[in-house]
Amino acid sequence: MAHQHERTSARKCAAQILYTGAIRNTSALELLKAGDISCLESTVTDYAYSLVEGVEDHLEEIDERLSTSSRNWKIERMPVMDLAILRIALYEMLYVDAVPISVSINEAVEMAKSFGGDDDSPKFVNGMLGNLARQIEEA
Repeated sequence: MAHQHERTSARKCAAQILYTGAIRNTSALELLKAGDISCLESTVTDYAYSLVEGVEDHLEEIDERLSTSSRNWKIERMPVMDLAILRIALYEMLYVDAVPISVSINEAVEMAKSFGGDDDSPKFVNGMLGNLARQIEEA
């Protein structure tokens, strides 16, 4: 259970870092490496670092998948925090075998409830990740 809580905190931290990078229009990983960023409620753990690094390393593929699976929403129009949450969850779904897809989706929806821009954020995140999960499972 403690391991699960650590990953939940790491996901929240990674979302904050990716959000900050996006609003500063710079690499979140570079901010992290330079020590120019921290998390509100926790320290930057190895897992948080690996999520930020993984999202940035695979950003083109992640954003392509998000673009093709979103109806009527261009990435540029998505709320910045929702996008950070989606990117983390999709990275986990594609590249982190130790985390089941259902856990990535659930964690993302919970983060959207906490950090999302409005009441529709959890529904939007859930819908997007549900579509992506079906695509991944079909492949």
